[in-house]
Amino acid sequence: MPLIAATGLAVRLGRAEVLHDVSLSLEPGEIVTIVGPNGSGKSTLLRALIGAAPLSRGHLHRAPGLRIGYVPQRLHIDPTLPMTVMRFLALPRRRTAGELRAALDRAGLPDLRHRQMADLSGGQFQRVLLARALMDTPDLLILDEATQGLDQPGSAAFYRRIEEVRQDMGCAVLMVSHELHVVMSASDRVICLNGHVCCEGRPEIVAQAEEYRALFGTGTHGALALYRHEHGHSHDHDHDHDHSHEAAE
Repeated sequence: MPLIAATGLAVRLGRAEVLHDVSLSLEPGEIVTIVGPNGSGKSTLLRALIGAAPLSRGHLHRAPGLRIGYVPQRLHIDPTLPMTVMRFLALPRRRTAGELRAALDRAGLPDLRHRQMADLSGGQFQRVLLARALMDTPDLLILDEATQGLDQPGSAAFYRRIEEVRQDMGCAVLMVSHELHVVMSASDRVICLNGHVCCEGRPEIVAQAEEYRALFGTGTHGALALYRHEHGHSHDHDHDHDHSHEAAE
């Protein structure tokens, strides 16, 4: 039984229909990456799947008792607000010291319980967000461009940790990313989204980063040359989008 199954899903934001006719399913234990140009509805799709964006059409089924952990694209905490890692991880309910240490360990961090959130590096901050998402042992971990703002080594290390989390905890992973050079090898399946599901399938193995960058620099069409398309679909209208400068939706 899939963890989540969407059929004919559509979402309107104001007068604009951001998503239409989206059908997909997520199976236990798999890592799925969503890619697409700016404004393609990637973040909206994640919000719809977790119930934070209302559907205008379609059906969405979640497995009974499904536990979801969510790592946002960014989270702003006022640097003048005293907030330790321990306090942050304990919201909205108290946690034992053992639970906090275990969560930080799963996220690949030392015990930073007493550090101020404002004093963390970008990579440490994102790992703390990951630790919080893992606190309740989710069946599905969702990440919305969780490495935005990190340098390439930091992003690669973060995604290696995600692979280890999947192996250790057995959870499925659904992530939005434009950094295909670090997520391609970790993904079991890739979904291309541009208001609807253009195509999906297993990613090709990218042998050399130089080849990837050459294709990636040509925009969405070039990036999609890395995937085995399940069916024919024209992406000519996406040529003007450049994933390497993809902004938050």
